[in-house]
Amino acid sequence: MSASQPQQATLAQIGGVPVLILKEGTQRTFGREALRVNIMAARAVAEVLRTTLGPKGMDKMLIDSLGDITITNDGATILDEMDIQHPAAKLLVEVAKAQDDEVGDGTTTAVVIAGELLKEAENLLAKNIHPTLIIHGYKRALEKSIEILKKIAIPVSRDDTAMLKKVAMTAMHGKAIAGVRDYFAELAVNAVREVAEQRGDRWFVDLDNIQIIKKHGGSLLDSKLVNGVIIDKEVVHPQMPKRVEKAKIALLDCPLEVEKTEIDAEIRITSPDQMKAFLDEEERILRQMVEKIASVGANVVFTTKGIDDLAQHFLAKKGILAARRVKKSDIEKLARATGARIVTRIEDLSEADLGYAELVEERKVGDEKMIFVEGCKNPRSVAILIRGGLEKLVDEAERNLEDGLSVVADVVEEPYIVPGGGAPEVEIAKALRQYATQVGGREQLAIEAFANAVEVIPRALAENAGLDPVDILVELRAAHEKPDGWKYGVDVFTGKVADMVALGVVEPLVVKIEALKAAVEAASMILRIDDIIAASKLEEKGKEKKEEEK
Repeated sequence: MSASQPQQATLAQIGGVPVLILKEGTQRTFGREALRVNIMAARAVAEVLRTTLGPKGMDKMLIDSLGDITITNDGATILDEMDIQHPAAKLLVEVAKAQDDEVGDGTTTAVVIAGELLKEAENLLAKNIHPTLIIHGYKRALEKSIEILKKIAIPVSRDDTAMLKKVAMTAMHGKAIAGVRDYFAELAVNAVREVAEQRGDRWFVDLDNIQIIKKHGGSLLDSKLVNGVIIDKEVVHPQMPKRVEKAKIALLDCPLEVEKTEIDAEIRITSPDQMKAFLDEEERILRQMVEKIASVGANVVFTTKGIDDLAQHFLAKKGILAARRVKKSDIEKLARATGARIVTRIEDLSEADLGYAELVEERKVGDEKMIFVEGCKNPRSVAILIRGGLEKLVDEAERNLEDGLSVVADVVEEPYIVPGGGAPEVEIAKALRQYATQVGGREQLAIEAFANAVEVIPRALAENAGLDPVDILVELRAAHEKPDGWKYGVDVFTGKVADMVALGVVEPLVVKIEALKAAVEAASMILRIDDIIAASKLEEKGKEKKEEEK
């Protein structure tokens, strides 16, 4: 039995006397009805994303409560911007976030497959197959799928820039930057290669070491990679040099000011001479600080704190370029890029603490001035400046570039790729249908349902390109019967089935595996719920009022 009603469902009969279990106004949905409601909500979210899949996918315009507009076809961004209310749909948003944080791509794939797994599960539930059996079948199908993906994965050399570029271009396919995809893919590959580091026998890429600065104005082709760091500040004093070549850089985490005392003290001054002595002492302290910086040979200073006006004057006289109130994260990037050490007391500054850059220069970008630190010998931190004629275009270009950077980083860390265009999904479906017959029993139905669900990817790619999904799937299944058939996917530009590896449409193995894992986890979580007990909204408001009164 299943039901969805307020209070009545919370009554228990004891000798004909009703006993109240839940509060007045509490909503309870249980049994088959609870499953149906949750599946419907999750599928609705998956349907929203389905049309964005692939190079021919459509964009979504999202308008928030303040009226700000976002135009994108990036799955993670769409789910992030959508104000979703239903708890089951929120679970899918969590899945997309986890996928994005883990591998940076494949969010749309994960959510669309999760939606399709739930759709298939609904058909099995109608045949009276228990949700636990379906979940177990899905888990077995997932293990087999990962095994198949690893079997068809192609090893890649981390130095193979051409292949890394193809991976980046596949991730950026069909996005707003389609015209300059080649150029942006190159930026992504070069940036990741600069910051990749080897620890033991493993490679690591920390994408936080790639700084992305956006400024609208110019064209997308004016975007560039800086082998160093861009500081979104201007030189503090007009008399300071705006360009320093062969820069020796001091990084400070302390102010170039006379510090105030920690204790409250009162000093009585009775004559102008005493006042002058005070000011002279302040000047002497600031001059001493600047002399110390100059004596170690620094000609560029960045500090996270303030710089006194008088200190600015002395620095300018010494020909030292300085910037103040630089973000802590930017100072850390400068330290990685230039090899400088961050100093917290000026007295401790020595020549060994200085970093080096070929050029430090203040430039005007759009309507703002920025300081470019370029030409670092071994930059373990780099910056990418994105330009574009329209603010919305620059934002979308940043999202695309982040996708490109993420997939290149994935391949550098785990050097395996698989074909794109729905090829791995068709191969998985083919192998699972054979595997299901060996398993037998009711789980066989769940494994076959999983095989049908993963085929949603080639089907959606075909639909979004205006092709007939049935014809394409029939062609794909026929192609995958050949010995090297696992390479064949949908070429949405010609409307034919083609060798994806030859076309250069390739994706990181780790993205595919994570997308399948995330989809199965989301579907399993939703299928396990058979009771929804929602507290009364009025009660919550009442509680808030009481807390405010307290």
